[in-house]
Amino acid sequence: MVIKGKVHKFGDNINTDDIIAAKYLDSCDEEFLGAKCMENVDPDFRKKIKKGDIIVAGKNFGCGSSREHAPLSIKGAGISLVIAKSFARIFYRNSINLGLPILVCEDASKIGKADVLEVDLKNGLIKDLTKHKIFSSEKFPLFMQDIIRKKGLIRWIKTRAEKEKNERV
Repeated sequence: MVIKGKVHKFGDNINTDDIIAAKYLDSCDEEFLGAKCMENVDPDFRKKIKKGDIIVAGKNFGCGSSREHAPLSIKGAGISLVIAKSFARIFYRNSINLGLPILVCEDASKIGKADVLEVDLKNGLIKDLTKHKIFSSEKFPLFMQDIIRKKGLIRWIKTRAEKEKNERV
């Protein structure tokens, strides 16, 4: 799985209220939430991004509440991947469950705003095509790669259940 996109850069401790304001939590509509993504931090964020772009952030991205609305809004905005120095644990798990790829990269601070990245999720390689540098990240375990490929945990479970059912027949 290779993802290519332009970087939108954020700092440390971007919390779930920064990602999606609490006033929008009465909706679970991915497209609606995507239109409001990051507006507390950058009111023009939605105007700057294109489908497939990448968020790169510092430490503790997604801290705060356990709401799934945060990664859902990122997906709804069209962001294909989030790379950070570290993630809040519940945000990390919610992202995987919803099929949003996220990578931990110690060198995230060396990736620049508006750089273009090509990211190999399988091998944990981040190529900065703008600066001609390569960074490494934690590799996704195979089962997590499969969850991402299936667009989330629910679809992954349904696929496995269907496969097991067909094998019994």
